[in-house]
Amino acid sequence: MTATPLLRDWFEIMDSTTPERVLDMITDDFRLSILFSTGDQAAEFEGDRAGLEVYLAQREVSVLTHHILGGARVDGTELVLGETRRDGAFEASFNASAQLTDDGARVRRLLICRSPKVRFTDR
Repeated sequence: MTATPLLRDWFEIMDSTTPERVLDMITDDFRLSILFSTGDQAAEFEGDRAGLEVYLAQREVSVLTHHILGGARVDGTELVLGETRRDGAFEASFNASAQLTDDGARVRRLLICRSPKVRFTDR
């Protein structure tokens, strides 16, 4: 079991052919911000459930895979460092922070930052 079971499950679902299942993992008062950099340009996706739906609609389904390099759970918040890969090749590093409900079952707040400019692995 990882130290970040909810985020582990979140990214496994995001990598699947049905990423919209993450909508079942959020609270009614959910808020997010995803800062997505390609290196040349950046976009921010933010908001509530509708903002997450916009983000999901523009994604390439099952193209990128998320690989968690490390993480921790601190006082109801899961934090991970990872990288995305396309066809097994490094594409970008990411950090994700998720504030969870008291029972740890759903996400209240989600902040994700992604950039290809910094890499934490040597491969």
